[in-house]
Amino acid sequence: MDSGDGSRRRPAAERPARQGRRGPLPSAPGRGEPSRAGAAAGTDRTAPGGRGPGGDRLGGTGPDGTGPGATVPDGTVPDGTVPDGTVPNGPARMRARPPRDARDALAWLFIAALGFVAGQLVAFVLLALVAATLGKSADVARLSAQASPPGWVIVTGLVGVWIGFVGAVVLASRLRGTGRVAHDMGLRFRPWDLLLGPVVGVASQLLIPVLYLPLDPLVPNLAHRLSEPAKHLTGGFPGADLAVIGVLTVVVVPVVEELLFRGVVLQGFVRVFGRAGRTAGPVLAVLCTGVLFGLAHAETIALLGLAAFGVVLSVLAYRTGRLGPGILAHGAFNLVTVVSLAHQASAVRPW
Repeated sequence: MDSGDGSRRRPAAERPARQGRRGPLPSAPGRGEPSRAGAAAGTDRTAPGGRGPGGDRLGGTGPDGTGPGATVPDGTVPDGTVPDGTVPNGPARMRARPPRDARDALAWLFIAALGFVAGQLVAFVLLALVAATLGKSADVARLSAQASPPGWVIVTGLVGVWIGFVGAVVLASRLRGTGRVAHDMGLRFRPWDLLLGPVVGVASQLLIPVLYLPLDPLVPNLAHRLSEPAKHLTGGFPGADLAVIGVLTVVVVPVVEELLFRGVVLQGFVRVFGRAGRTAGPVLAVLCTGVLFGLAHAETIALLGLAAFGVVLSVLAYRTGRLGPGILAHGAFNLVTVVSLAHQASAVRPW
């Protein structure tokens, strides 16, 4: 091409690269091409380990945020390793999920506590409303204290508690997670869970009474006192009411409680105790979750058995990285209690 002064201008492809003070200037990345700095840091939108178009806090390329190169802020990647080559506490799947650091973990634990308190308050309000509707307002305290309260008292209380628990799970996921509750809590099932869960649940129900053998000589009527809480929940109802309470106890209670205790609480403790060591950290997280699970039921005599079962469920969730086995084990444990009560046998309170 003639430039006007008689000289011919070379095509762009033949021109030498512009020189900066210290060599050729780098070209800007094209559309869909990650910058070198962004790819190295794992923060470019198109880099495998960076934030995706949805702004996932945990990064990753897969729909669950655990694709190739996905990391959490402590450096963990889905294969369970960190940059220095060590294996972090807990299964890789759990480490790749929220909470992402100790600060978020403490927030999760605080939200769980709020959810527990809120559940009690909602249950109280719902009970008052239902009692007023039925014209039983003056008898609420007396009916609730009975050895076998009416079915509507039990169901109303359960629903109120569930509202608080589920609210805490959703809030933790939205405020300090990805907003995907099933992903953040590890709510997944595998075919193997259909065998593992029920076996663990039934075995726990059969073995937990062994823990009370040393207390039998020290506590009068121990077996009767252990069965009282469960009978308070399901023992005095006719067939139809017992069937409804039984279904709620076996199907709904395990899902709701596992989401809160093994989803929010256990994962929070795992992250909080992450610096305690590869062995001590998970042990502390499992023990604390189990003890809180027992204390949440407010049963002095049954505390030992409930805490022990809470530890078993926490180990299941920690080792598998999902809630499926624990939900099925919890349901099987509760089913044994319901069946035992139907046949007037003693059992540890199921929930």
